[in-house]
Amino acid sequence: MHTHTHSPESAASTEGHLVKWASFYDGLVNIMTLGQARRLRFMTVNHALLQSGETALDVGCGTGGVTIPAKQQVGNNGSVAGIDPDPEMIAAARRKAQQAGIEIDFRVGVIESLPFSDATFNVVTSSLMMHHLPEHLQVEGLAEIWRVLKPGGRILIADVVRPSTSSFKRFFTSLLFHHGHGVQFGIEDLPKLMRQAGFEKVEQLDARFLIIGFVRASKPVV
Repeated sequence: MHTHTHSPESAASTEGHLVKWASFYDGLVNIMTLGQARRLRFMTVNHALLQSGETALDVGCGTGGVTIPAKQQVGNNGSVAGIDPDPEMIAAARRKAQQAGIEIDFRVGVIESLPFSDATFNVVTSSLMMHHLPEHLQVEGLAEIWRVLKPGGRILIADVVRPSTSSFKRFFTSLLFHHGHGVQFGIEDLPKLMRQAGFEKVEQLDARFLIIGFVRASKPVV
């Protein structure tokens, strides 16, 4: 398997917005989700339709909030990897996985240059990450996800819907975007980019968690 390596002390180079506060991340996510972060993460895993024995990659894994339940879902016969550009996030994710007694391949890496071979995974997930990327990087990232997915594999993205005039929604969107970064983004923008990348069966799901929506698609078998 081809890998890109980084020293433990250095972040991966990326044009995307780098979140560097691993020690506060889980607490902030819990505040933003009104204490229901665990529910959101399990919704993400469930909407990814993960099955026992599958291989999965969590892109922008942070401290492993989705990656760990994904591994629990695929079981001992499956395997899960997670990448994040911040080594502090990866270190925190590794500690959490070790405490849970499960093995996950956590690596420092970026969506625009995934450190994995072609057709490696059945499923790729991305949770609350795409809004950190400018559009051209979203395009590059989707191309990389396409590359590492097996034919027939699935992608599941969880991210924010476009802010409405509701002051409640705008408040939580501002929190999520970390002082306004990417505030024009909406998950509604992604289906078009996913189709352009070659994905099929692109579907924005009816399910929603607060201001967070889900988009699922698959890579054609041939």
